[in-house]
Amino acid sequence: MAAATTPAVPERIPKSSSLGPPPFDFSRPPVIEGFNPLPRSKDETFKEKFMRKTKENPFVPIGCLGTAGALIYGLRAFHQGKTRQSQLLMRGRIAAQGFTVVAIIFGVFATAIKNK
Repeated sequence: MAAATTPAVPERIPKSSSLGPPPFDFSRPPVIEGFNPLPRSKDETFKEKFMRKTKENPFVPIGCLGTAGALIYGLRAFHQGKTRQSQLLMRGRIAAQGFTVVAIIFGVFATAIKNK
């Protein structure tokens, strides 16, 4: 029997005539459609950012402090065996948390309206 041989033809890889630009140009930042970064004159420190955010929406830090205060006093009352006072303070903590969440939502909506 005769063995069938295949002709030795090298495979041709199509070569592109123009290479075109590389997918990423590392010398420039990427262009993202719909995103325009605001130029800042300087970076804010943590304290400066905290003060700016507190001035924009002062109710969030007030709610956080109220939540933390009710939690601490409630745990202290529980440790001392004052169950009635502890229960009232835990309910107050829940109310303070709700106040904080509402303040955050209000701040988000106010910022969205202010930017328009």
